[in-house]
Amino acid sequence: MSMNYFSICSHQIGSLHSNSLAMKTLTKTINSPRVSTIWTRGFSATTPWQNKNKNNQQKIDPRVTLIRYHMQHPIMPRPLRLGRSRALRHWTIARAWDVWEKRKKRQVDLELQRQYQSIQMAMEALRNFDDGSAVDGKEGSRLYRIALEKKGVYSTGSIPIEYARLQTDTPGATPWDHDWKR
Repeated sequence: MSMNYFSICSHQIGSLHSNSLAMKTLTKTINSPRVSTIWTRGFSATTPWQNKNKNNQQKIDPRVTLIRYHMQHPIMPRPLRLGRSRALRHWTIARAWDVWEKRKKRQVDLELQRQYQSIQMAMEALRNFDDGSAVDGKEGSRLYRIALEKKGVYSTGSIPIEYARLQTDTPGATPWDHDWKR
């Protein structure tokens, strides 16, 4: 005697609560050849009388179109599809631009390096210049010591501009005040 799965389920369900409406519907569903006796309305963004236009074509709600567009639209633009000669021209121009930018950056770096070395040489010359004003075994001249002192930098009694505002992770309301004067 072979019993299939549906007859076992219907037997168990029938024995549990035979008077329950939900169980009767479920038993009827399992025993019937149809999949379900409960009819549900399908999802549609339009009402039934708006579903088709004059040419008997399906109308699509513009909201659905917008949602589909934004969910399926790629974030990145499509890659350029260039012919061989155009791709070669594009690559040549991009490479030339990179070379020009590197050359410009190198010139700026060399100029900054030259200025820094000039400052270092001037400070070394001041340090080695002996004007006879060395006191208590201190090396260097009076000019060198004065150059390294910070007296009078904040003569108005103010604090350094770096400490004028609390250091935070976020920038201020105005990042830079171009009209600021001491």
